[in-house]
Amino acid sequence: MANLIVDNAKVMAKGQITLPKDIRAALGVSTGDRVTLIRQDDQVIMMNSAVYAMKMLQQAMEGEAEKAGLDSDESVATMIMEMRAEGKE
Repeated sequence: MANLIVDNAKVMAKGQITLPKDIRAALGVSTGDRVTLIRQDDQVIMMNSAVYAMKMLQQAMEGEAEKAGLDSDESVATMIMEMRAEGKE
């Protein structure tokens, strides 16, 4: 728990809270940004929505490179060159 930040926020009449400055900074969010809330049992995890979306994409794409035969930097470079050549045709 090296990056543990503990802070409090008051729930207002419409269910709104103000995120403390240190929490906003740690999440990398500012005015107008979105956060994702994930409920797990009696806890809520809050994440920067852009970071959450990237993590979900990474999970969905896990193993796809191997399935496509992209197992080295050379195979990726070869695929890119082939795609560029196709685009010139």
